Amino acid sequence: MTQTADPIDLILVTGPSGAGRTTAIRVLEDAGYEVIDNLPLSLTARLLEAGVDRPLALGVDIRNRDFSVDALLSLVARLRADPAQTARLLYLDCDRDTLLARFSETRRRHPLAPVEDTETGIDRELSIIGPVADQADVVIDTTALTVHDLKDEVLHWFGGDARRLAVSVQSFSYKRGVPRGLDMVFDVRFLANPHWVPALRGGTGRDPAVRDHVTADPRFPDFYARMQGLVTSLLPAYREEGRAHLAIGFGCTGGRHRSVAVTEMLAAALAEQGWQVSIRHREIDRRDAVPISAGPGGTGHGEGAA
Repeated sequence: MTQTADPIDLILVTGPSGAGRTTAIRVLEDAGYEVIDNLPLSLTARLLEAGVDRPLALGVDIRNRDFSVDALLSLVARLRADPAQTARLLYLDCDRDTLLARFSETRRRHPLAPVEDTETGIDRELSIIGPVADQADVVIDTTALTVHDLKDEVLHWFGGDARRLAVSVQSFSYKRGVPRGLDMVFDVRFLANPHWVPALRGGTGRDPAVRDHVTADPRFPDFYARMQGLVTSLLPAYREEGRAHLAIGFGCTGGRHRSVAVTEMLAAALAEQGWQVSIRHREIDRRDAVPISAGPGGTGHGEGAA
């Protein structure tokens, strides 16, 4: 492949139909990437050999005539090993029920079940493409994201200097499972729970009174000092290793009080230290989030409420 002075930034974007691939591709195009969607995997090497002089994003769809998980992962491995580009795999994830809702809203047929019901197509596609997520460099779960949220998330990971470590700090509820793609997870269910204080129950960890209740737990100061010390000591090492992103999660029972408070505190501390930080509160955000509709190419552009 043609060598250049600096490696070309190459992103392969994939995921199940309806998860937001087309939206992500368009965001990358607006961010300055040359975008090619649905390029057959077998033609990727020929494209790069012809010469690429700016960042490139390739949309990979399961409907490609030569698509297979093995072929995709083999291609990614070869690209990662080639010094001519810095290749990363972006996987847009989404839970089954939300994908079904998105297809129901648009009344589109699923590409893998044109004459069968949508559920059959979704189950068929997830069984095929699901393993790719384990090999992805970045996994974005769009289940509770609006279109604008997805744009922000894509720009957070790929819109700036690829050599700068971007840190995502997230809160979640263990009742709904641990979000995919987290690099560090801290369980804060041992802290005093504001849920049992009637005056605090309706609030969130963003509220000063809730935060004060959480931080008043005698166990909090030692935990927070040790946790923040660990994170801040590791971030430079991850950056030196060449990592472009790191996702840190805090989980509690409901995902609204303790995990949110600690997420806000750590994110603020890291931002003050000069790190590029984004915040995601999964359980709070999903209350007003609008599922991305299943637009062209199995991804969406609609906005509504979930």
